[in-house]
Amino acid sequence: MQLSGIHHVTVIVEDLAAALPFYTEVLGLTPLPRPELGLPGAWLDAGGGDQVHLLELADQPRSPAQHFAFEVADLEATVTALAERGVTAKLGRRIEGAGHQATFHDPAGNLIELNQPAGPAGTS
Repeated sequence: MQLSGIHHVTVIVEDLAAALPFYTEVLGLTPLPRPELGLPGAWLDAGGGDQVHLLELADQPRSPAQHFAFEVADLEATVTALAERGVTAKLGRRIEGAGHQATFHDPAGNLIELNQPAGPAGTS
């Protein structure tokens, strides 16, 4: 068996109307067509063939460690751009071999990570 990548992640939100503008206007994801699945939701293009699926479900418990990450080329510039849109991202430490990270929450409280991968010779 050989997996070819991650197709999508599903993010549970309590209020799709509040979450959708955050993901499209603040983060810049693009809406995709979505079939009727019996539950409110949205499919979003995150670039490079990756997708984020929002699914509206009330009162779903979440682990504080559960998260997903977007790769970025310039972490500090991305954190600055988020701040200009009213989103505070907390810069994390540089992790050898993994890169530099920052985290923030969406309107539903889901943890989102930004990751600038480590470059050559341990730079990021």
